[in-house]
Amino acid sequence: MHISLKNRIKKDKKAKFGIIIVCVFVLISVFGPILVKDPYHFSIDYLRLPVAGHILGTNDLGQDVFARLVYGMRASLLVAISAGFLSTAIGTIIGTLSGFIGGAFDKVMMRIVDAFLVIPAIIFIMLVAAFLKPGIMTLIILISLFHWQGGAKIIRGQTLSLKNKNHIVSSRTFGAKKPYVLMRHIIPDLGNILVVSFIYNARAAIFLEAGLAFIGIANLSTISLGIIMHNAMKFYYLPVWIWWLVPPGIALSLILLSLTFIGTLIEKIIDPRLRNA
Repeated sequence: MHISLKNRIKKDKKAKFGIIIVCVFVLISVFGPILVKDPYHFSIDYLRLPVAGHILGTNDLGQDVFARLVYGMRASLLVAISAGFLSTAIGTIIGTLSGFIGGAFDKVMMRIVDAFLVIPAIIFIMLVAAFLKPGIMTLIILISLFHWQGGAKIIRGQTLSLKNKNHIVSSRTFGAKKPYVLMRHIIPDLGNILVVSFIYNARAAIFLEAGLAFIGIANLSTISLGIIMHNAMKFYYLPVWIWWLVPPGIALSLILLSLTFIGTLIEKIIDPRLRNA
């Protein structure tokens, strides 16, 4: 796996690009707040075009747009990691238990998964978000609760295949308990699939959070890329709005594209049919 991944990264320019962009986002999220101004600081120097000291200008409250962009990128990364992890964790728990236990439990759990798949997640999240005007953490929970189903089905299918492998059958023959087999054999063998599931869940979470914020279904007192773009649209008749809209739009597009490239690379490594693609 490690050799294959290393060689693939060397050959895949898109994956290299994606990894570099993700690393840049991480560095900005960690060190950016130390280097930029307070994004909540009000001033009378409002609606300014880019000038020295305000490289992206200021908004209608005199707040530095670049500082808000940095904090918005940090919020997007928080949403990606948190919602991606929670969605993957829920899908892993339900998928592995359903596939490993089987029988009536499997049938019941799969009917629950099917019920969640039928629910239009985006509509439900929009309705709840419109009522609650949620902050980042509440939105993370909402997204996680409605983006685990696809991963659960894939993980269940792989678990059904894995539990009949020789090393797992041997482990159970020698008296290994079900929790031990799950934690020491099944889940580690699912590692590559879990990574892909995490990446695509993270990408979906960023896109959904930004989309909801852009149309105003969010707590507008927080800072995110979507909220910055939402605020920009209120001042489209002034020359400053483009400096609020384009940079966060580019940042959002880059991180989504990067996660797609990285996910595609790992899929090629996992699936033999894609290795020569």
